[in-house]
Amino acid sequence: MGRKKSTMTKLARLATVFLFAFVMFTLLNTGPAFSWGFWAHQRINRLAVFTLPPEMIGFYKEHLEFITEHAVDPDKRRYAVDDEAPRHYIDIDHYDEWPFDEVPHEWEDAVWKYSEDTLKAWGIVPWHIEVVMGRLTKAFESQDTKRILQLSADIGHYIGDGHVPLHTTENYNGQLTGQRGIHGFWESRIPELYGDDYDYWTGKAEYVEEQNDFIWKFILESAKLAPEVLELEQVLNNEWPTDKKYSFEERGQGMMRVYSEAYSKEYSDRMDNMVEERMRSAIIGVGSMWFTAWVDAGQPSLTKLPEIEWSEEELKEMKKLDQKFQGGKIKGREHSH
Repeated sequence: MGRKKSTMTKLARLATVFLFAFVMFTLLNTGPAFSWGFWAHQRINRLAVFTLPPEMIGFYKEHLEFITEHAVDPDKRRYAVDDEAPRHYIDIDHYDEWPFDEVPHEWEDAVWKYSEDTLKAWGIVPWHIEVVMGRLTKAFESQDTKRILQLSADIGHYIGDGHVPLHTTENYNGQLTGQRGIHGFWESRIPELYGDDYDYWTGKAEYVEEQNDFIWKFILESAKLAPEVLELEQVLNNEWPTDKKYSFEERGQGMMRVYSEAYSKEYSDRMDNMVEERMRSAIIGVGSMWFTAWVDAGQPSLTKLPEIEWSEEELKEMKKLDQKFQGGKIKGREHSH
């Protein structure tokens, strides 16, 4: 009887431990998936403003908080809009191997070769940036203050995403190599820990003569870096014990398992400032594309644009988007966990 009671006690303890572990895993591995992380997207848009020429910077500085805050709207739309997710990435290695010469850069050529459905299945970020550029240019032409600001914030987000190596590969979260979680590690954890110390001097925005070439240049740079991002972390992971790799931090009203600061620092050092360089490239890229849209629109004066007055309906839509983001399920693939 005593032996049976002892066995039952052990089983009860094991069940309690298992339940606790399951609950902790659930709590620590759920939550919104952010591309570049909200912090990095907002920093990119904010600093891009200071690359602009005198004719533009006054207007953008006046609306600096809007440009900064709404840098993350496209990520929020992933919780509300079915077709939003593919606008943030392109799994280019699904089609070809480096240097990806077989992948057409023009949308019509790519549709002819692969079909529109296939392209949307594997991501369309380079082509969607061109679409938003066209809309932003028209917004400048029509002096539509709201659209200028909304589209400026949006294109900053998509250009930022195109600078993330893991936005250019099928193995976007290390799920094919046992590295699940690396996406959020690279684009959120690293810049949030060390981004305040980065050198963000980029020089001034420049006019982009060939927009398609400009976009594909940073897309291919990201794609070339993707294997290195994965390989360096895989080597590091094999060297570090799990209890040193992770730690727990208070986030919101609970504790969350995160990559430890020591592990993060080692990974950042081995990448040799890669995250910093991609952020800096994104900043000057965003500023240059804003500048280009304005020039292509005929360089309209931005000093006499209509004041913004948000209608009650527009404010309701903004609130609804936030609600779906806070409590909804992402439409499309997640990548942070």
